[in-house]
Amino acid sequence: LLALTAFICIETIMECSPCEGLYFFEFVSCSALVVTGALLLLFSLNLHTRIPQINWNLTDLVNTGLSTFFFFIASVVLAALNHKTGAEIAAVVFGFLATAVFAVNAAVAVQRWRLSRRQQSRQSSDYMRARSESREVVPRPEIQRLDA
Repeated sequence: LLALTAFICIETIMECSPCEGLYFFEFVSCSALVVTGALLLLFSLNLHTRIPQINWNLTDLVNTGLSTFFFFIASVVLAALNHKTGAEIAAVVFGFLATAVFAVNAAVAVQRWRLSRRQQSRQSSDYMRARSESREVVPRPEIQRLDA
């Protein structure tokens, strides 16, 4: 919602002299809104379970990390290059708020990613232990009697 609000604020600006900062902020807010919205839709409809080949925890981590980084850069650039209009100031404020929310979400995504990696390594070590145990030769007297 903060990315949407920042995007709406930036779209209300009618004229700008150096427009590069404004265009960059517009691109970042729109991109973050679309990608995060698509992931939100996938997770809320539980569609991510149909594609188990993708590491969704890592995907969420990359999305929130990149969104945090680019929202911060775009907000700093727009704060430095704005013309002190109400819409630009509001866009900068919502940009920094979106940066903070994406940063918190990135921290949560890091924890989920670490937890999923631990579970995967535990499952693979259990699998390797079971495989190696199944290959061990255990002397069984009933088999030896049949061979004799």
